Amino acid sequence: MNYREVGRTGIPVSEIGFGCGGNAGLMVRGTFEQQRDAIERALELGINYFDQAPDYGGGVAEENLGRVLRELGVRPYITTKVEVRAQNLDDIAGQVTRSLDESLKRLGVDYVDFLQIHNGPVMDRPELSGRTYSRLWIEDYLRPGGALDGLQRAQRSGKARFIGFITRGNDAPAAQKLIDSGAFSLINVSVNLLNPSAAIKPYGMRVDQDYGGILSYAAARGVSAAIYSPLFGGVLTDNAIAGGEGHPLARGPRSPEAWALPLRRAKALSFLSRGLNPQAHEEHDLAEAAIRFILSLEGVAAVLGGFSEKKQVEEIAACSGKGPLSVQNMARIEMVWRANFGLGG
Repeated sequence: MNYREVGRTGIPVSEIGFGCGGNAGLMVRGTFEQQRDAIERALELGINYFDQAPDYGGGVAEENLGRVLRELGVRPYITTKVEVRAQNLDDIAGQVTRSLDESLKRLGVDYVDFLQIHNGPVMDRPELSGRTYSRLWIEDYLRPGGALDGLQRAQRSGKARFIGFITRGNDAPAAQKLIDSGAFSLINVSVNLLNPSAAIKPYGMRVDQDYGGILSYAAARGVSAAIYSPLFGGVLTDNAIAGGEGHPLARGPRSPEAWALPLRRAKALSFLSRGLNPQAHEEHDLAEAAIRFILSLEGVAAVLGGFSEKKQVEEIAACSGKGPLSVQNMARIEMVWRANFGLGG
């Protein structure tokens, strides 16, 4: 396992991190034995970084991680997050404090290494209602009593060592403004072979969520990125392209239609897999190619695997240290991007 420092924090995290979100299902719907076996194997393989949030199973993932870590007697680096909803807008800083205290209790720890806002920053005020937390107005981040104020209170209290936020695409100006504050050490960003816009957006490619080259912008200012959705929810796998069934613990797509377009795009990259294409230039499957591509990008500290079982931990961890994709494969990938995956403009 290779390790990378997060920004200027001095913290060396494994370049493969353990994502605890609900989509893969292990940390929310798995048994204690399944969770313990997967986490124990991850630790054996050198994974020392775990990414959490209260919204992962409504706190269940945090509770389950805490239970396993206590049994194993280990303390890896942990990130958790804060979701700001409509009901919290009058006291965002207070919501940060309350949410963190609840997370610490569930995790069974006194502090986290990184605390992030789970709402992506935007320049225009979004309409928040109900349980929605995907976006947060930049002014609600920066105003007195806002999200940054709450995060810095957590730092001063010793309950969070470093702070960060998540980006969700089409938010580069707001994300840049937060980075320019100098307060943040870590952002969570989605980048993958179906949408590489956080690093590069070739001419001709169309993306729904444009991440505006935020990786290099952040890196130049001492801010690292943890990458979520590296396999686009499991689309970038040999199993998905071959029409296989998803793992029983995994949430899967909202509907077959939701996966139809991403799957068509992913099939345009099947040349990367020796299993799907016996004439493939290198011996790797599509998932390994996707992870190795991300690890080659500037500013990436860790790729967050979403795991359903121990075997998947082993497969993704094995990508560490294998280096970037070949020049030939990258040239062909770029041609696919420039053709918009063969889907036209």
